[in-house]
Amino acid sequence: MAKKYLEKNVLDASLERLEIIFKNFNNIYFSVSGGKDSSVMVQLANIVAKKMNRKFDVLFIDLEAQYRNTIEHVEELKRLSQIRDFYHITLPIALRNAVSVLQPKWICWEEESSYLWVRDMPKDSININNCPFQWFKKGEEFEEFIVQFANWYQKKYKGKVACGVGIRTDESLNRFRTIAFQNKKITYEDYNWTTKVKISERHIDAYNFYPIYDWTAEDIWGAVSQLNLKFNNIYELMYKNGVSIYEQRLCQPYGDDQRNGLDQFKALEYDTWSRVLNRVNGVNFGNIYCKTTALGNIKSCKPDFMSWQEYTVFLLESIGIYNEDLMMHYYRKIKKFMIWYSCKYGIEIKDIPDIADCKLESQKKVISWRRIARAIEKNDFYLRRLSFAQTKNDDLELMEMIHKWDNLLNKTTLTDDKILQRIIEEKCV
Repeated sequence: MAKKYLEKNVLDASLERLEIIFKNFNNIYFSVSGGKDSSVMVQLANIVAKKMNRKFDVLFIDLEAQYRNTIEHVEELKRLSQIRDFYHITLPIALRNAVSVLQPKWICWEEESSYLWVRDMPKDSININNCPFQWFKKGEEFEEFIVQFANWYQKKYKGKVACGVGIRTDESLNRFRTIAFQNKKITYEDYNWTTKVKISERHIDAYNFYPIYDWTAEDIWGAVSQLNLKFNNIYELMYKNGVSIYEQRLCQPYGDDQRNGLDQFKALEYDTWSRVLNRVNGVNFGNIYCKTTALGNIKSCKPDFMSWQEYTVFLLESIGIYNEDLMMHYYRKIKKFMIWYSCKYGIEIKDIPDIADCKLESQKKVISWRRIARAIEKNDFYLRRLSFAQTKNDDLELMEMIHKWDNLLNKTTLTDDKILQRIIEEKCV
């Protein structure tokens, strides 16, 4: 059977979709991230809106730990002629931290951590001090905020609303499913590129629409060139750094997918990286090990340029960036471990070997920096790998840390310690 092709190109099809939305909805907003897809989408919307003498709103959720180039591009987008209200959100939203088992989530724009913020809060943003959303609570999940905002926006304007989302189906199977399977969703007027918004089990009078869902990466950059659109310069830097247009992603740097390219952050914007490094627990660990299995609490590969002693110090310092209590807990126990070997066998710190016989290390019969590093690496709180037994003081210290650091132990924490697993189960009940 011969292949069938559309009679129009994707650019014309998208402009037609935008015209349909502007003709049928009085209140429209576009969700942008500062990335290439949503940027092209909202600039196409501005072209159509100007032609039809319409206005629209924009929602931008500022995740704080973002490229400087991204924020500069967002400021460019704010100046689009047809924008009515630009919702620049800088609220304390909970985000995934896939680079650490010690802090599995972090909260952007948290006032208590203002001294660690990657950059100053924009003066024109919606923050915790001027928040108009009565439903918002600190630590709300990003995905929950999106649907709650749609519900708030719909109630504000008392009629059906449309939200433009700049996703493309060729980027992931999940995105394809969002668009393709009409039997599992409600659409607007049977347009397969729309989806009615659902909160829990209840639909609201709001529709997400995807005007560029059938575009490719080439189409995006083709439109930028053909229409002379503005774009985020971080993509230029990515390309020069060897990242192809098919692999370029722009999102918060500590997520499950983004951690795989976390190490390029410092290559693209080193000044921003230095702040990102101190912002969230485990970032430097993730930077070095984003290409290994260390983040899954499985055997990892020590950098060749480090000795095991240097690696041990590095692990302690990485932990201490955000959780000094845990770093000091390990430090005190390791110090006792070394003192015991000094008193028992006369082995001073300067004489501790970098590695020893693997079999003797596993049998806990010798001291070595590798044995110490592996204990820290495995999140061995009680340091049983260094022959320590669980003590009441350890238990008290752990409980104090759990109370102080609410996400120290979480259902996402990876550990094979049965006591820690039991505590996690009790916390998550």
